[in-house]
Amino acid sequence: MAAGKFLMVGAGLSGAVIGRQLAEAGHQVQVVDARDHIGGNCHTARDPETGVLLHVYGPHIFHTDDGEVWDYVNRFATFKPYKNRVKTTARGQVFSLPVNLHTINQFFGKTLRPAEARAFIAETQADTTIKDPQSFEEQALRFVGRDLYEAFFKGYTLKQWGVSPRELPASILKRLPLRFSYDDNYFFHKYQGMPEQGYSEMIGGILDHPGISVRLETVFNRAETQDYDHVFYSGPLDGYFDYELGRLGYRTLDFEKFTYDGDYQGCAVMNYGDVDVPYTRITEHKHFAPWESHEKSVCYREYSRSATPQDIPYYPIRQLKEKALLADYVALAERSTGVSFVGRLGTYRYLDMDVTIREALDVAAGFLQQRAAAQAVPAFWTAPL
Repeated sequence: MAAGKFLMVGAGLSGAVIGRQLAEAGHQVQVVDARDHIGGNCHTARDPETGVLLHVYGPHIFHTDDGEVWDYVNRFATFKPYKNRVKTTARGQVFSLPVNLHTINQFFGKTLRPAEARAFIAETQADTTIKDPQSFEEQALRFVGRDLYEAFFKGYTLKQWGVSPRELPASILKRLPLRFSYDDNYFFHKYQGMPEQGYSEMIGGILDHPGISVRLETVFNRAETQDYDHVFYSGPLDGYFDYELGRLGYRTLDFEKFTYDGDYQGCAVMNYGDVDVPYTRITEHKHFAPWESHEKSVCYREYSRSATPQDIPYYPIRQLKEKALLADYVALAERSTGVSFVGRLGTYRYLDMDVTIREALDVAAGFLQQRAAAQAVPAFWTAPL
């Protein structure tokens, strides 16, 4: 099979992984990114004042049950064990998240054992009249009851999404566990860790192949598709079509960075559940690398708001009007030739890092197989709406 010439739009996980797979298959790969660094929103960098490794666009903790993906990332970085233990300040106290046995006992002033706590929530807190929760609020009321919902979820969600939890789908909350043990590990996956020198170094390792060239501060022009055998586009789906049908909605984040002599909050992530606190959380970045030692600390206060055209998009909103517009853009994408839409922005979905890598590996494998069989390549790689 003759070597092909392929373009990856975006130097984040999707572009890097697909590009690497194609390069290892003997093809020439060009990677372009509009920013001045690789890694997309996973970008990490050393703070010049303190030496702390910063998650520049917010924290990313790697967690997966996919052994192949875990082996893949360990090819390109040394991963250190890391457990995400989130705290939340609400109503003048600090609690552990996700809601676990300690949270329940502390909040209600009790000393319940696991079976007792399970019965307590089911019989005195959970709203069992809700049989099929449709909204975030209904799911929370059915899940933990009004008291825990209003303390830990309602205010935070209002700040994070800018709309009432009654307008958000139940699926958002279904991802969060409720534990009747003292396990405060936020995730429950088999493999959890953090790349010792950060995600940018890991992604740099993935891109380090003689068949791959990288150009930063380069804005993609759709006319370039004709210069390549195929384009893998991980930018905003609506942006590829110059927003001709309108803009898909996103939430973005503003970061207020500050330094501190010593340890500011004693943990990596402190949520703020009270609605009258304007930020959603404070992240203290030296705690994301507990194997390092730093006298000073770097923290970010995070503020969530609706994204404007000039902002970095973080979270696809995916409410009803966005889903209708998304369906129209998907139809456009499926009629397009010579391009595949991949990744979080290209498919307008919130994706964890492991899922992004898994889909990138699958897209690359499917593309190479179809190319070998001289079949047409689908334009839009995504799960059903």
